[in-house]
Amino acid sequence: MRARCLIEQRMSGLRRSMVLLILAPIGLLVFAHYRGMPLSYGEDAFHASMMESMARMRRDMQNASMTGDPDHDFAAMMIPHHQGAIDMAKAELLYGKDPVLRRLAQEIIITQNSEIQVMQQLAQHRHRRESEMGKHSAH
Repeated sequence: MRARCLIEQRMSGLRRSMVLLILAPIGLLVFAHYRGMPLSYGEDAFHASMMESMARMRRDMQNASMTGDPDHDFAAMMIPHHQGAIDMAKAELLYGKDPVLRRLAQEIIITQNSEIQVMQQLAQHRHRRESEMGKHSAH
């Protein structure tokens, strides 16, 4: 029951974070366009950091273990997805200057870390429960 309350509390943050994760890159491109900045960063440190973050996220999502259980599989995919967002937000904090985007990056780090913890705790709880059920059925 406690886990369910924790999930419900985090769901509104999850929805907000997903919207922010989708809108942040769009806002960055619009900002760059209106500031007259080139949309291609070349091979500078920020670009390299972003590309590395996306490659790691893609690799970890592709390597996530799928079981056919929607709850498990959702968490298995979302954890590396959230970690990718955290890594990109850290790059924004290192290289970005816009105070709104920097604040957004801070919020992404906090909320996505929290959501990763919730998903990991639920996975541990589920694993313990399944282990207990296995022990009882073996008797």
